[in-house]
Parts: sequence; C-alpha cells; structure tokens
Amino acid sequence: MTNVVNASNEDIKGWLKLAAEVEYLFGPMVDDPSFIKALEKNVNRGTAFCIRENNGSPGSNLLGGLLFSSTNASSYKIGWLSVSTQSRGKGVATELLNHILGLVHSHSEISVITFGDDIPDGQAARRLYEKFSFFPSNELVPYGPEGGSRQKFILTIPAAD
Repeated sequence: MTNVVNASNEDIKGWLKLAAEVEYLFGPMVDDPSFIKALEKNVNRGTAFCIRENNGSPGSNLLGGLLFSSTNASSYKIGWLSVSTQSRGKGVATELLNHILGLVHSHSEISVITFGDDIPDGQAARRLYEKFSFFPSNELVPYGPEGGSRQKFILTIPAAD
C-alpha cells in the first residue's frame, strides 16, 4: 500500500526530478522560476501531494505528485499531476486522485487541463480522468508550451444526500 502525503520542502528536489521526466510533454519546468514558485507555494500551503518510494521519508524518490488548489468552497483545480516513468501503470495516479477526492466537499467541481486527443503520450492521462468520470469540456484552452493541444476535463461532485 502506498501512502499519499503532503509534500515537504525536502521533496522539492525529487519533484523537479519528476518534472524533468515530463518536460517534453509539459514544457520547461525545472529551470522555470514560475513553476518552482508555484511548487513551493503549494508545498507551503499543504496542497502538494506525493507518493514517495517505499513510503519513504521526506526527500525520498517520488513515484508521483499532484498540485491541487481551490478557488472557492465548491471549485477545485488539479494544477499538475505526474507519475515517474518506472511507476506508470502501477496505480500511483489513481492513489493521488482518490486522495484529493477525499478532500473535496460535496456539490463541487474539479477541473483539470490535460492533453488533447492528438497527443499519443497523453492518452493514459485522458483515460485516467475518464475512469474517474471526468468529462471533456468544450471550453477552448491554449496549446501547451510544446505546441500540443490541451483539453479541459471536469468532474462534478453531487450534493450529499
């Protein structure tokens, strides 16, 4: 069983290592001051979640990470989700999503901008969100920094009975 934990400042180096693996899809991050600032902001406010190798201590290798925020009590956003190359297909992203679903209030919405249908390496991400009942939005979103298309997906959490 893997534990999803709040990332700490000791995890930032591992987070950047994880980011380096996916820069070809997300665009430059490791040397981008705005990405590093966003990462540090999420770590400090407790909205950066990760799974460490062997449930290790802060600073251990990361299997995956997720940045999560809320704009108000009923609107949430996944800002970034990535899984290390060697950990893909092993349930890491599923664990991260299950974790944040446990944090949201009923009668709310979670959005994420993911890869367009034309990005072969983004198909696994699209399938993951669809498995969790996210649906594609028709809202236009800018192309990614690498030039690939993007699409917004939305999950609506119903009101509690």
